[in-house]
Amino acid sequence: MTASAATAEARRVRRYHLALLAVAALILLLSLARVIGGAPELTSSGTFSAALLLAVPIALAGLGGLWAERAGIVNIGLEGMMVLGTWFAGWAGYQWGAVAALVAGLLGGALGGLLHAIATVTFGVDHIISGVAINLLGPGITRFLSEVLYAQGTAAGEKGAGITTSPTLSSTAPEVSLPILSDGPDLLGKLENTHWFLLSDVAGMLRGLTHNVNVLVILAVALIPLTYFVLWRTAFGLRLRSCGENPWAAESLGVKVYRTKYVATVISGAMAGLGGVFLVFVTTKYVEGQTSGRGFIGLAAMIFGNWRPGGLAAGASLFGYADGLQLRSSQAVTGLLLFGALLLLVYTGMQVRSRLAAGLPGVRQYTAAAAAALAAVVLLWLWLTVDKLPNEFVFITPHVLTLLVLSVASQSLRPPAADGVRYRRGEQH
Repeated sequence: MTASAATAEARRVRRYHLALLAVAALILLLSLARVIGGAPELTSSGTFSAALLLAVPIALAGLGGLWAERAGIVNIGLEGMMVLGTWFAGWAGYQWGAVAALVAGLLGGALGGLLHAIATVTFGVDHIISGVAINLLGPGITRFLSEVLYAQGTAAGEKGAGITTSPTLSSTAPEVSLPILSDGPDLLGKLENTHWFLLSDVAGMLRGLTHNVNVLVILAVALIPLTYFVLWRTAFGLRLRSCGENPWAAESLGVKVYRTKYVATVISGAMAGLGGVFLVFVTTKYVEGQTSGRGFIGLAAMIFGNWRPGGLAAGASLFGYADGLQLRSSQAVTGLLLFGALLLLVYTGMQVRSRLAAGLPGVRQYTAAAAAALAAVVLLWLWLTVDKLPNEFVFITPHVLTLLVLSVASQSLRPPAADGVRYRRGEQH
């Protein structure tokens, strides 16, 4: 191993250790917020189980965006591709079962990805315009198909279908529990009910993430490290990423740029379609509008994760947790204010410490720390003075969190250099 390779490996190990420390610190702060704020839902198994279910379609949509944008194709049509995945999964699932729903949903999303690739790669249409068109086409096509195939008097109509819903799936994906921890005597459940500081919180989190987990959730989680391996550890992944950084240089080295972009965009659509399949499995049928903007939130999670699978998973988990919390109770969202205040105080301390250690003089160097401290004070004041948040605020919590996270993360983002750039073979950029 060369010196540069050894240095790079040491950096990766250091980042891995820092990530573990960050997770441990977050769990500790959540436990503190749960005890001080009297909000058991912050770390309950029910909250984390709901968060997992809500994070999976966001993560799958984000993975779809990651595959396309690493190849240089901006894909804001993820929402429309998810819609296609939901409809085709519902249509095939009520007739032939879960496996057929999975395959049909993947093909439906891949069809949306293929349309996006034809428009952007072959005809050079602006990527944003093509994505918007797919977001409009998706709901339009599925409504037309529903009116044709689910109307009264059809075979599906006799099984309970309507213009906005499909019949119930004939079978769904099974659920499994992790042996020893969440199966049998349910040791984690008993430990969670003790309400001991930190121990019961960790038990609640583990139980929510390992008890009665849908098989499709396991598949979705496995796709995250698999995506990292393919894109960063294989020759195909290197060629794909080179198309997103400099397609003309990739072309000069013999990479088939058009084909690679097509493959990446079709896979992107299939990933988004898989997110739609998951939503159908949760509700056991296709319901019009059930994506509820998750394609756009998945895109936000991908940007938050700086176009990398690990960061994307963290972003999807964050949005899923906020969404699951607001579904559990408004009191839990109030407890989230305390958690946010504690987190901002820790961030303020880290900012001040790093600047003092670097010997940076002047007030301007501490602007970020001052802003974080002020935000922490505001959140503490809200937590102390507000007994119950209005339902409207509780409902928009995940979307507000999305905007806040993106505004903070935008300071250090680095998208692929040729993301969204029109490519033509033989041209010089």
